[in-house]
Amino acid sequence: MTLHIVDSSIIVIYLILVVLVGLWLRNRAGAGMDAYFLGGRSIPWYVLGVSNASSMFDIAGTMWLVSMVFIYGLKGTWLPWMWPTFNQIFLMIYLAVWIRRSGVVTGAEWIGTRFGKGRGAELSRIAIVAFALISVISFLIYAYQGVGRFAAAFMPWDLSPDTYAMILMGITTFYVILGGMFSVVITDVFQFVMLSIASVFICIIAMSNVAPDALSVVIPDGWKQLFFGYQLDLDWSELIPSVTEKIKADGYSMFTIVWMMMLFKGILTSMAGTAPNYDMQRVLATRSPKESALMSGMVSAALIPRWLMIAGISVLGLVFFSGELRVMAGGADFEMLMPFVIREFFPVGITGLVIAGLLAAYMSTFDSTVNAGAAYLVNDIYKRYINPEASEKRVIWMSYGASIAIVIVGVIMGTQAESIHSAMGWIVTGLWGGFTVPNVLKWHWWRFNGYGYFWGMLSGIATAMILAQIVPSSDYLYYFPVTMGLGAVGSILGSLMTPPDEMDDLKHFYKSVRPWGFWGPVAEAVLKDDPDFRTDASATRDLGNVVVGIIWQTSLVVAPVYFIIREWSAMSVAVLVALVTSYTLKKYWYDRLADD
Repeated sequence: MTLHIVDSSIIVIYLILVVLVGLWLRNRAGAGMDAYFLGGRSIPWYVLGVSNASSMFDIAGTMWLVSMVFIYGLKGTWLPWMWPTFNQIFLMIYLAVWIRRSGVVTGAEWIGTRFGKGRGAELSRIAIVAFALISVISFLIYAYQGVGRFAAAFMPWDLSPDTYAMILMGITTFYVILGGMFSVVITDVFQFVMLSIASVFICIIAMSNVAPDALSVVIPDGWKQLFFGYQLDLDWSELIPSVTEKIKADGYSMFTIVWMMMLFKGILTSMAGTAPNYDMQRVLATRSPKESALMSGMVSAALIPRWLMIAGISVLGLVFFSGELRVMAGGADFEMLMPFVIREFFPVGITGLVIAGLLAAYMSTFDSTVNAGAAYLVNDIYKRYINPEASEKRVIWMSYGASIAIVIVGVIMGTQAESIHSAMGWIVTGLWGGFTVPNVLKWHWWRFNGYGYFWGMLSGIATAMILAQIVPSSDYLYYFPVTMGLGAVGSILGSLMTPPDEMDDLKHFYKSVRPWGFWGPVAEAVLKDDPDFRTDASATRDLGNVVVGIIWQTSLVVAPVYFIIREWSAMSVAVLVALVTSYTLKKYWYDRLADD
């Protein structure tokens, strides 16, 4: 693609600015490990919330979601439940508070607050560090695939997607290494502003160029309907036959079963708590448990501009590129819809802003992932096992080296991935199947111990990695129960065949975190020592608020899509639902948040 000098200048200026931010923040980030990885726990919750949302506003995910809305219409807004997107609601309602009460730096260090200091706890730390590094590398592979394909479609130089990905990863790594968490958050907020501006422009262009009648001609019956029957019932055979093949390949024809699987997986995965990545890092970086809950709630609201962008690009692609996709050699490449639209519709200046904004989205996801991964290598491996007495200066230099090492591994493995869709599928369904059961049990069952955690994580992750080699990517969602089931077997047997954790460790965890669940013997022991102890934990209240929160979040997703396609009645209903659920959450969640 040939870019105007104005557009090229915008992109270059942006890339220079993020490097300068890293240089500017170098001294502040170098004050110590807490400052480098958590921003000194001094950053306001709303800034961290915007930063977290920006990290989720990534190129690869946006390209995938554009293709899903293009193919499945409003039903495509359910498919992010595979991640699951509503894990932010579980965090907002109660889990972020539980996590933040620990006061640690990483998820592996948090293990000590639950399982103590014995051999089982040590094995658990090793398991969570292994999972964290595998998931970080997996996300880098995913980001590598997205940014390489995106940059190759837009940049004016004749370079391969792999070359572009390596260049952009190198620039991002530079400012992350220098500025740590401060650099990540400040550039994330700046990137979010750019992305929001780009989303508004895309919205205006889409609504100016696509009339409702023109859209109706190129979509099948049912495309505008959010709800569904047992079968998907979207007949693309007369419009774009390759879409029919894509739906079969995705395995989403029996949509009710897919939706139920996503809900089942999503609830269990969400109850496990955040994975040990940038999301957990934002929770631990907040100033208090209450602010961690508010930060998590901010994420869902801050992602509204992303859905304006996704819907705008989708309708432009439907109306103006359906013909090109129909005759594309080798079948339609739906991941290239976004590059097609930006290349054809955006004027000089806006094109540079949008491309810079989308590159910012990639950088935001990438920088957060690298910073989180380096925290595990340095805090939970180097400082714990290799050099416990390392000075703060030494730790910072090791953080630089850890970040570089993670990027190198991500680049090497990213060149081997087949596509964005396959990388995403294994992360959210295969890998998380092994994570789920041990991380649900750690919150809710007192008898679950460090050995159970280790064997549950090991059996689940090993199963996911083996099945990834022998099962087609379209079946990833369906083998989630297999990885989860074997993780459950390892968790329960590992716990029951070994002694319980020390009661003092369990009492300390119960008093500080105050979870609900099967904690009877521990609660009795705590009350025996401290008859005045009281807990505000309530499963009924929290899970009821979760249901309301999921409805609230869903309304925030579909309202922008209905706005773009001018379905005013449906949009009005979505806005009304958002208002009612917001009031309900204010009364039954926000007003009852503890101040500790």
